[in-house]
Amino acid sequence: MEAAEGSATTEARGESKLQWWMLGGFALGLGLGLVVHFFAGGAAWVETVTTYVTGPIGQLFLRLLFMLVIPLLFSALVVGIAEMGEIKSLRRVGLRTLLLTIVVSSIAVLISIGIVNLLQPGAGTDPAMVQSMLDDAGGNASAILERTGSTPTGIDAVLSIVPSNVVSAMTANDILAVMFFALFFGIGILLAGDRREVQVLKDGIEGIFVVAMKLIGIVIKMAPLAVFCFMFNLAALFGWELMVRLSAYVGVVLLALGAQMFIVFPLLLILIAKKSPLDFFRQTQEATVMAFSTASSNATLPTALRVADLELKLPRKVARFVLTVGATANQNGTAMFEGVTVLFLAQFFGVDLSFTQQVTVMLICILGGIGTAGVPAGSLPVVALILGMVGVPPEGIGLVLGVDRFLDMCRTTLNVVGDLVLATVVSTGEKDAPEGAPA
Repeated sequence: MEAAEGSATTEARGESKLQWWMLGGFALGLGLGLVVHFFAGGAAWVETVTTYVTGPIGQLFLRLLFMLVIPLLFSALVVGIAEMGEIKSLRRVGLRTLLLTIVVSSIAVLISIGIVNLLQPGAGTDPAMVQSMLDDAGGNASAILERTGSTPTGIDAVLSIVPSNVVSAMTANDILAVMFFALFFGIGILLAGDRREVQVLKDGIEGIFVVAMKLIGIVIKMAPLAVFCFMFNLAALFGWELMVRLSAYVGVVLLALGAQMFIVFPLLLILIAKKSPLDFFRQTQEATVMAFSTASSNATLPTALRVADLELKLPRKVARFVLTVGATANQNGTAMFEGVTVLFLAQFFGVDLSFTQQVTVMLICILGGIGTAGVPAGSLPVVALILGMVGVPPEGIGLVLGVDRFLDMCRTTLNVVGDLVLATVVSTGEKDAPEGAPA
């Protein structure tokens, strides 16, 4: 146990150091790009550097992320759904948890989409500059994701959620179809029960998740260099206008997260759990601080369990189930961040998303929240893939990488508080049972 805690501490320190390197890459790339834009905007050597040096480095980083995102999301979603059936006495609680997770996540994404469409933080960029950026990035984006710009509409969009061939869906990076199959497959494992063969299959899929997470951890180490390249390219092209758009983006994300935290959650506590929001926030402040400082739902799970037991005094079996599943499945903050980021970048690059496409983004964000690992920067691969799906250059993710650490801390806080709110609501009317007794 002590060795495991030591390993976790060492890994947390490494993550913290990496985030500082990413911030440094962001600042250096932004500063150097602004200088180049001011003194040598449009020079031939700038185009040579961005085309043959910084551009390919950023593309390599994106390709590595895209290579791993499908196995990561598939395995995480399958295992997350399958684990709901392991505690037979809590099947009813599991269904309530799943239903509330979907409803609250839907509210979260609708809020974020509404705020982005109302405030338009990415709109108003110089069309000529945007078109230049799109032309430069278009070939690379289509090479990574051939489906850009071909999102189905109307009834076809609904039917396309169910893949006729899951292998083809994976090949085409059809993330929503792959997630539907993963959800269906996870339910199948749950219904198959505790047979040895099923457990072996589940262990194998969980092994895929562990390996994918380890490889993404390796790829993320390249992020500081990639962030530098992304920001240099963007700043050299857009100049000081980039700073204005970034500040607007951060403000909109924080506004959306605040609406969910201080309006939606208190209403759930008052109307369903019959609990004072002020008492709840006071009792959960330890978990809130831990979530903000670590930016990891998984790392905060032990603290959240202790808070649920000692401060909120929730039934242990219910709290353990809901919080354990919620650390991966109930990611309100992540869903909101993904929705705001995709729509912001679509506005920034002048990509007009139809209502159907926005609804598709919403569905992917909800399922992406279930399939996103509760670790720092866990949602970035999903965001990058969604960008390519809706025709936005995936390179645009470089805009948010530099400020992602702070926003990650904020959205993780919302994720953890949302888990505790969910546990409190689900626990309403439930009675605790002695340890070892059937619930």
